[in-house]
Amino acid sequence: PRFPAMASDSGDRHATLKRCLGVLRDARNDSEQFAALLLVTKAVRAGEVDAKTRRQIFDAIGFTFPTRLLISRQPPADCPPHTFRALGLTLLACFCTDPELAGHSQILNKIPTFNDILLSPCDSDSTSMVDDVYQCLSAVLATARGPRELVTKGTVSALCQAYLNGGHGSDRALTLLVGLLAIAEAKCWQRDAPQLLAVLSKLSGDFLNAEDMTKFELCELLPHFIPLSPPLTENSQGSKCLCRLYKGLADILGSKLSQSQRDPALKLAASLVQACGAEWIPAGSAGSKFLALLVNLACVEVRLTLEEPDPVEVEGKKEVVTACYVLMEMGIQECLREENPLLENAQKMQLMKIMEEAFGAVMFYLRQVIQEDLQDPFIFASVRVLGAWMAEETSSLKQEICELLPFLVEYARKLFKEGSPAVSLPQAELVSTEGSALPQDALRFLLPGFCHLTAEDRPRDILISEGAPALLCEYFLQQWEVLTFESSAPAPLTSTEMSLQTTCGVFLNLVVTAPDLVRRDKTFSSLMDVLLKSLPLLLPQKHHLVLAANVATLGLMMARILAGSAALQGTQSAKEFFGAAIRFLSQAHTAQADPSSDGLAVAVSPTYMSAWDDIRELWFLGMQALAGCIPLFPWLPDAALQARWLEGLSQLLSRVAPASVDFELITAFQAVLVELARASEQCRGVILSHHGTEWANLYGMAALEQCLAEQ
Repeated sequence: PRFPAMASDSGDRHATLKRCLGVLRDARNDSEQFAALLLVTKAVRAGEVDAKTRRQIFDAIGFTFPTRLLISRQPPADCPPHTFRALGLTLLACFCTDPELAGHSQILNKIPTFNDILLSPCDSDSTSMVDDVYQCLSAVLATARGPRELVTKGTVSALCQAYLNGGHGSDRALTLLVGLLAIAEAKCWQRDAPQLLAVLSKLSGDFLNAEDMTKFELCELLPHFIPLSPPLTENSQGSKCLCRLYKGLADILGSKLSQSQRDPALKLAASLVQACGAEWIPAGSAGSKFLALLVNLACVEVRLTLEEPDPVEVEGKKEVVTACYVLMEMGIQECLREENPLLENAQKMQLMKIMEEAFGAVMFYLRQVIQEDLQDPFIFASVRVLGAWMAEETSSLKQEICELLPFLVEYARKLFKEGSPAVSLPQAELVSTEGSALPQDALRFLLPGFCHLTAEDRPRDILISEGAPALLCEYFLQQWEVLTFESSAPAPLTSTEMSLQTTCGVFLNLVVTAPDLVRRDKTFSSLMDVLLKSLPLLLPQKHHLVLAANVATLGLMMARILAGSAALQGTQSAKEFFGAAIRFLSQAHTAQADPSSDGLAVAVSPTYMSAWDDIRELWFLGMQALAGCIPLFPWLPDAALQARWLEGLSQLLSRVAPASVDFELITAFQAVLVELARASEQCRGVILSHHGTEWANLYGMAALEQCLAEQ
């Protein structure tokens, strides 16, 4: 009598529900509470609970009662075994529709229970339990702590298995996996790579075999399951997935397609390129034709969208055009690849011409950009891909590039000054940031192109007039600070270190081609101060040797021009810099056994060997610059004496076979030795006391011989 049947009229139903809530609060035993609960859960399942009533249910029973129901193993008489569990899950699913409750620790600590239910056999009586679990997991995913808790408590594995089992709600498992990967891709793959690979294996198989619209739907879905981390190329299962995806894409792109069919295929191809470059495309005739087709289609898409831009149309196409940019970048790399190329020379020439037209369209589009649009991630993606082109191809589109340079400098300056937090489109940044947005570093992508352009008169004049040197100096300072905070342990070359090296390259070009600018622009005095302080810190860290070579050479070349500046007048920082520069130059060569004879030969020092291809030219420039600095700084010979360079060099040249020392090296050594001997009697004496006259004659160092012979 205390529990009337739920009335059909809405008002009566609410009145009945309120009575049941009162009973839930005041129940004297479990059977009374259970009877009231049946009516409450019936209302919940019927979707008749508004936010206020839901909160009243929670206030009446809290988490304690649903928790008891979940762990109870004794159902009421004549009820299925999982009756209590089902009731508990219905209540929790109801509570989870409140975001505040969904993130509560009492919900989060039930994630293992939710996982267990997904993996349990599901019959017709338990489908509602599975539905409730998916509702709970979806709600948890939407909370701040939820994704991390789901990953650490094993939900990724459970969802993978639920999807592969193909039982009730398996499509919801896939949807949840997509959501989790979007937020925490790296952590998901780190923890559950085998399970995710199994899902990708099934999806890629379905993709290859599908012959209807499912193929294109899978094109949209698959990019979510392609990791930016290594698993795809590290084992046979991943390689098989790549093979199926290649074959499936080759089927699609070799057919006549509508726009809505081609776009997802291009996006899938771009996600594969981001994951593993061109490794997924097989060598041989079929692979090279496919790659050429892929880049060709990307270029056509870019031109169609950007040559006559309709703002509405461009807006709807930004994601696919950004994917095309990724494919064009791959095209550039493959056209330049000399070792085991996928493309034949004729294909390369044809693609470069097609890409030139596409980059013309990119530049045309960028010239139309208005100030209000500068925060648009698509602009960043367009500038980035143009930077990749400028880094490799400066002979074509030179007029268009020069016209665009003021915009590029201003855009890079704006992003740098603002530390732009704009979120990139999926293909605009090759990073997985666990859902957070990084400031966009446009300069990083423009620097290689700027490095080429500062070697040419017209673009260099434009860059200078637009204030690029001051911007690059500020950028160098910022990147230097970032580098000093990064790990001091040896690691793969970071984008920060690469940016610093390339910035040094730009400044080296300016020092050589525009020395008057270096003298008059205070930017370079500020840069000199940074270089003086940074080299002594860099040089001891051998994994930074290439950057140290750049800093040493740039600093020495600038010191010749800025010799009168206060910072270089025998200050502590100047002496430490030159001491470090001399160590860098003096330690590059050593004597080692010559396999072709019983004697010794001059060789690059072991610590320099791996980086020598990158620093050889810088070393010779540095020697030349040091020779030019010696007459300008009277205290410099003392630094050479303190480093005992003259003794070491004399010993090296005395021990090795003269034929092992090439002419360029002899010239570099002689230039420095002559200047030291002229500038300092003490240096001249050290050279003479170490048989300098004899080995100068032996190596054909006529200028040094003459200098040593003078009284």
